[in-house]
Amino acid sequence: MDRNLEMGPLVMERTGLKKGALAGEVAVVTGAAGNVGMGTARSLAWLGAKVVIADVNARDGKVVEDAINRENKPGTALFVETDVSNEASMKAMAKKAFDTFGKVDILVNNAMNMGLGARILDSTIQQLDRQYEISTRGTLIGIQLFLPGMRERHHGVITYMSTGMCYPIGPANYCAIKAATASLIMSLAGELGPYEETGIAVFMFLPAGIGMPRSAAPPTGAPPPPPPPPPAGQPGRPMMRGMPGYDGMIPPEHGGAAMAYCITRAKELHRSGVTVTQAFRQMNWVYPKPETVMDHDFQRIDDMAAAMVFSMMGPGFPDPKMPLNPITRQ
Repeated sequence: MDRNLEMGPLVMERTGLKKGALAGEVAVVTGAAGNVGMGTARSLAWLGAKVVIADVNARDGKVVEDAINRENKPGTALFVETDVSNEASMKAMAKKAFDTFGKVDILVNNAMNMGLGARILDSTIQQLDRQYEISTRGTLIGIQLFLPGMRERHHGVITYMSTGMCYPIGPANYCAIKAATASLIMSLAGELGPYEETGIAVFMFLPAGIGMPRSAAPPTGAPPPPPPPPPAGQPGRPMMRGMPGYDGMIPPEHGGAAMAYCITRAKELHRSGVTVTQAFRQMNWVYPKPETVMDHDFQRIDDMAAAMVFSMMGPGFPDPKMPLNPITRQ
């Protein structure tokens, strides 16, 4: 995720959750030194969880650690400089987490570098490979490090910050890698089976449009990157100027609150994917621009169709040989 250290006020009171509701829990949030990862880490700490900030950016990671410890109490947050794509680095982070807090109950796979996103003909192989290393490889390493302890305790949450599977015009290489990791996460949910048997919940969260542009240049002196393009409109519909309910991007603190809320309801969301807007709706969120929020939701996809989603796109053959059923969850 893109960096964003312009911290705004937490909004956890608006979630309806009780402060300290996750007391005793320990969370690892990768890529938590900026944007929605930072918002999630701060929100989980407000709920009483101990938080490990695993990020490659040492300067920003330490800033977030200090902020969380000021907002709560010393020892709430621990920053560990971590390259999630590097197995040795991840193992060192896991050891420090276990040595400090004794366990890990929640794994939020968020780390990614959207700055490497590019259209297909503009992408280099190195950009694609690096995104795969961060997202897919990093997520697999994290699962393998923390899932065994969760299984022993019959208690845990593993979640992933997903994105749109494709954009009409946008960072195609980024979307492709995100889709690969989403497949990994949903396969994990299937391998684990029902939550009632394992005590472990696995779900995906689509943050969509969370973040704010920097007001200052990065420390290198280079100019800040341009803001991302607005989401593409659907045919026959105008281009959106901001996210639903907002005049622009969703603040990281709002997105982090939504993710934290979903984590508290993870057992209900096992084997599911939800968007930030769906989480807001569940919390009866008060938007700054409520008139722009959609008054409907999308249908849930049947489990069998989800497993074959790439073959279920588009109109398909113009003369199907058997009746088609709607792919709604039964």
